[in-house]
Amino acid sequence: MLYYLFKYLDEMNIPGAGVFQYITFRTLLALVLSLIISMVLGKRIIELLRRMQVGETVRDLGLEGQLKKQGTPTMGGLMILAAIVIPTLLFARLENVYIIIMLITTIGLGFLGFLDDYIKVFKKNKEGLQGKFKIVGQVGVGLIVGAILFLNENVVVAEPVGDTRVEISKNEKPEFKNMKSMTTTIPFMKNNELDYGKVVEYFGFDPMKWAWLIFIPVVILIVTAVSNGANLTDGIDGLAGGSSAIIGTTLGILAYVSGNYYFADYLNIMYLPNIGELVIFMGAFVGACIGFLWYNSYPAQVFMGDTGSLSLGGIIAVFAIAIRKELLIPIICGIFLVENLSVIMQVSYFKYTKKKYGEGRRIFLMSPLHHHYQKKGIHEAKIVTRFWIVGIILAVCAIATLKLR
Repeated sequence: MLYYLFKYLDEMNIPGAGVFQYITFRTLLALVLSLIISMVLGKRIIELLRRMQVGETVRDLGLEGQLKKQGTPTMGGLMILAAIVIPTLLFARLENVYIIIMLITTIGLGFLGFLDDYIKVFKKNKEGLQGKFKIVGQVGVGLIVGAILFLNENVVVAEPVGDTRVEISKNEKPEFKNMKSMTTTIPFMKNNELDYGKVVEYFGFDPMKWAWLIFIPVVILIVTAVSNGANLTDGIDGLAGGSSAIIGTTLGILAYVSGNYYFADYLNIMYLPNIGELVIFMGAFVGACIGFLWYNSYPAQVFMGDTGSLSLGGIIAVFAIAIRKELLIPIICGIFLVENLSVIMQVSYFKYTKKKYGEGRRIFLMSPLHHHYQKKGIHEAKIVTRFWIVGIILAVCAIATLKLR
């Protein structure tokens, strides 16, 4: 909203108003404001949750220090949602299609997580929202996002016209032609582009009409997998919030270079017009995660609940899809992936051995993976720190794919 005000003031030749046109400046403002909202207002929200007796019900899993967390306020994800949405509304260009889909994702999955937490806390049902309804909600968000990205005319890839390097060397903006394309990036490959349309074209279908048959199911799968991965990761103090901040910073860098034709040309990657606005959204996202860590780091004063974890995972998934880096998710979101796989492996092996031997056997002492290390006697603060280190290494690897191919 403020973008339009300062744009008007700039047209009136008010000194300093033109600074609002710069994405980096608005990203910094979004980051700072989200930190203020999550850190300053966060304390009041925690006190309100305590007065409302919105406390976590902890199941005894035999983990050290677990029962001490009984009664800790949950639904702290509301702090994260407010710290993301408010700065985005203030500093981003709201007509931008990418900002619209990110707001849809944030509010949609945030509401889904809120329903789950509400049932757990106020209805005293430890199971929360039934799994099938969660899946329906995640599929619904993925369907909406996929449809918008496929149908909207502003979701394009810019192809250069002529020799861009000569024009850039003269400090002139190169000429680009916007093209509707369902192309994405394949990491570590020389010709690192994959066109979903080519897949349906192989079977004799028109790629411009039928690429959605591949693209939309991929979007739904990624949104569901990453949001569930974030949900599983939210098991010990600070792990999901810190990991999400690292992932968000990485995606923000990738979005910035993809939306800047100088960097896109230098790195020989796809130039995506209008994608730069997403950097502002990601600035708010990272600020919200860091601000939430102020209260969620060990020992936690508040838990994010499904309100936060489902929306964080969904935001990361949709953001990666929007900047056409969804195939980098196994690297960028390696922590979420391993947590997901540890549960799948544990459950599958238990069922298999129970059927074969009459008793279930386990691969890990407990799943998700972070509980396995807790069972081994490692303090949860050390586990979280080590997971963060791994997350940073994976982030560096993801950024390195811009040139390593």
